[in-house]
Amino acid sequence: MAGSDEVNRNECKTVVPLNTWVLISNFKVAYNMLRRPDGTFDRDLAEYLDRRTPSNARPVEGVSSFDHIIDQSVGLEVRIYRAVAGNANDGAAAATLPILEFLTGAPSPDPLPVIIFFHGGSFAHSSSSTAIYDYMCRRWVKRSKGVVISVNYRRAPEHRYPCAYDDGWTALKWALAQPCLRSGEDAQTRVFLSGDSSGGNIAHHVAARAAGEGIKIYGNILLNAMFGGNERAESERRLDGKYFVTIQDRDWYWKAYLPEDADRDHPACNPFGPNGRRLKGLPFTKSLIIVSGLDLTVDRQLAYAEGLREDGHEVKLVHREKATIGFYLLPNTDHYHEVMEEISDFLQANLL
Repeated sequence: MAGSDEVNRNECKTVVPLNTWVLISNFKVAYNMLRRPDGTFDRDLAEYLDRRTPSNARPVEGVSSFDHIIDQSVGLEVRIYRAVAGNANDGAAAATLPILEFLTGAPSPDPLPVIIFFHGGSFAHSSSSTAIYDYMCRRWVKRSKGVVISVNYRRAPEHRYPCAYDDGWTALKWALAQPCLRSGEDAQTRVFLSGDSSGGNIAHHVAARAAGEGIKIYGNILLNAMFGGNERAESERRLDGKYFVTIQDRDWYWKAYLPEDADRDHPACNPFGPNGRRLKGLPFTKSLIIVSGLDLTVDRQLAYAEGLREDGHEVKLVHREKATIGFYLLPNTDHYHEVMEEISDFLQANLL
């Protein structure tokens, strides 16, 4: 059972920096306002409350970004980030021309990672332009010297399963078809999939589909990936409500995303559960799995990593036992800096 709100707030404050506590607590207040008991969602208020950052073709600290629609039929948009020389004070023409040159350009002779990123938000919240994710993607470009494609996938409950997975697949196929994203002597698109929370779940399912169709993914990077199941895990009972998240929260989001007649043992939620599909014998990619020990779904994530290993796939597990959800959003803890080093090393080790 969850403890009192006051006790749980005090526990959170002992393990996270104050600015992280404020950030995630504000998200939680907003999320509680937006979810309705009947399963509907106040999308208009959500759009109003979401703090967003516009794309900026002018380089800021060596990174530029622009939005691009890749599927007109559903209005699917991505935000593309890349390292670029230039000045934030350059004129509009100087900023726009490099975008056109990039999209129509030739492959890079030097190998570079293309990270397709799926933002978190439990399938219902946030977007590719949410400020904290814009900031995160920019930091990843600076670290990797590659390209980040942040996918503005359709959200629940208006767009249930499998819309988010379909949008992820569309983004992957689009990226693979772009000559400008190929690199190295073999002119291959070196795609890595990544996401946090629901985004990590999407990355898994897109990678599984790619494995089934023989498409090479160079690596999966999952941060606090969102999985579940009908039977409560021990960590769900033990950590319910203690560090920002409750079981009731998670149940609402799964009900909002899964097909209306489905339960939490649906393969989308429980990929290795009784209705799931095992990956043994498939060319599933290598995985870097980042787990927070104070996330109530920690046992789900550890079981997922073990399921991949049982099926014969390579897994690097980074278990930060004293970290909470969202620790990777702000560079203010050892957890953050050490995990960013793990991500950089994983990208470099699997680039060729």
